[in-house]
Amino acid sequence: MNILVTGGAGYIGSHVVHYLVEKGHNPVVIDKKSHAHTLFSEANIKESVKVINGDLGDRKFLDTVFKEHHFDAVLHFAGSIEAGESMKNPSAFFHNNVVNGIHLLDAMVKHEVKKIIFSSSAAVYQAKNGPLSESDLLAPENFYGETKLKFEKLLQWYNKIHGLKSVSLRYFNASGAGYHLGEVHDPETHLIPLILQAAMGRRDHLKIFGSTYPTPDGTCVRDYIHVLDLARAHLLALEKIGETPQVYNVGTGKGYSVREIIKIAEEVTGKKVSTIEAQPREGDPAFLVADPSGIQKDWGWKAEYDIRDIIKSAWEFHKRN
Repeated sequence: MNILVTGGAGYIGSHVVHYLVEKGHNPVVIDKKSHAHTLFSEANIKESVKVINGDLGDRKFLDTVFKEHHFDAVLHFAGSIEAGESMKNPSAFFHNNVVNGIHLLDAMVKHEVKKIIFSSSAAVYQAKNGPLSESDLLAPENFYGETKLKFEKLLQWYNKIHGLKSVSLRYFNASGAGYHLGEVHDPETHLIPLILQAAMGRRDHLKIFGSTYPTPDGTCVRDYIHVLDLARAHLLALEKIGETPQVYNVGTGKGYSVREIIKIAEEVTGKKVSTIEAQPREGDPAFLVADPSGIQKDWGWKAEYDIRDIIKSAWEFHKRN
């Protein structure tokens, strides 16, 4: 398939692009990062994948891209991701995650591209002290989650009005590394890379944001999913997409607290991680763990990597880079 990958130079998108090429597909990447090409580490992928530096906010740019390529489908990763920042600057998040997403959908309708797989999030749910299923209450605790939920609803309406087919994959915590790629953000806000940076001495300590949550050890509990398991889920979604919008959790079904992740990382790396306690971040729920039975039952998808695999792969990446 000829597949447009928005945000394809980002952490998750770049892994998925590598996986698509490995499986014989032809991805074209749109990303507005000027350093996008540096994420494609293998020579054959540098040569075979077209990376276009552009912004989804530019309708004329999108129209040109869609005219030049005959896409069979779109994988939509582009967007703002920092939940804490969304509580400080909701306008920017709405514009990037919702308004620019509408531009993309309109371009798809205009050029008769009928399939889209959307990078959604567990942040659409109201958190609870137990695994979350797709039927649980949708009540985001931060504005980032609200923008993801709004785009999911847009997909439902574009299906009713334009016949656009979609799958929304609600990720839990994407982690790990593959294809010589890894997780690097500026600034870094994700737990596992922060722990590994502290283990390597690149930061003096790790901040634990909140230690009085209603969890066994007082720190937040999350479900961590390997980025390569996510890549498999995206291609499967393209193969299984139906006539009406579909929504699936993508997680392992097992949660780990911040302190548990630190302990496992210390075991994997053989390094001690210095920690300090800090105030909880606004919009951080105590417990977010997937019930992945829907995607397992309907599509036979199941996570192949566990938390040690995730941390080991991330550690290997950070040591190399």
